[in-house]
Amino acid sequence: MTGRDAATLRRIALRPVAEADAPELAALYRTNREHLRPWEPEKGDRYFTEQGQLDNIRDLLDALAFGEMWPGVILVDGTIAGRITLNNILRGALQSCFTGYWVDRDHVGHGVATEAVRQALALAFGELRLHRVEAFTRVDNIASQRVLLRNGFTPVGVARRHIHVAGRWHDERLFERLAPWDDGRTLAPPS
Repeated sequence: MTGRDAATLRRIALRPVAEADAPELAALYRTNREHLRPWEPEKGDRYFTEQGQLDNIRDLLDALAFGEMWPGVILVDGTIAGRITLNNILRGALQSCFTGYWVDRDHVGHGVATEAVRQALALAFGELRLHRVEAFTRVDNIASQRVLLRNGFTPVGVARRHIHVAGRWHDERLFERLAPWDDGRTLAPPS
């Protein structure tokens, strides 16, 4: 059974983050602090508290209200198992965004991230009417690159010393995915 097959046996869903998620997210971040340390910029201790998460969620919801991002949680059988965002949404002639995601260490390797990214792409290219989704992964994050490749992303190139994580600058690989309705001319999907 492949990871995606295993994921379909569980109910994986996305929804926008909510203020009520603060306690669950704080606990999940604390549990995954070491798991995420190699991949995410450093965060102060307050970030891992309920109040820190509540403040963060309020900022994310403000960005959602302004159309700048879609901040979501990944649910596995109704329980939060990670985060996913469509961020830096650009309109006008670009109609694009970046995606970022992480999955609880207990769900890694079971197709959860792959399915979450698939659903985020459906949202980006459908309801949000975007033309392009981009993603960066550290060059040594092979698992995340596999998630992107399984979802039809194409590697574009490497951005040297692109992100500062774990005390140093790291190179990152840029991936892109164009909307399935892309014909090289149309600005937005057909109605």
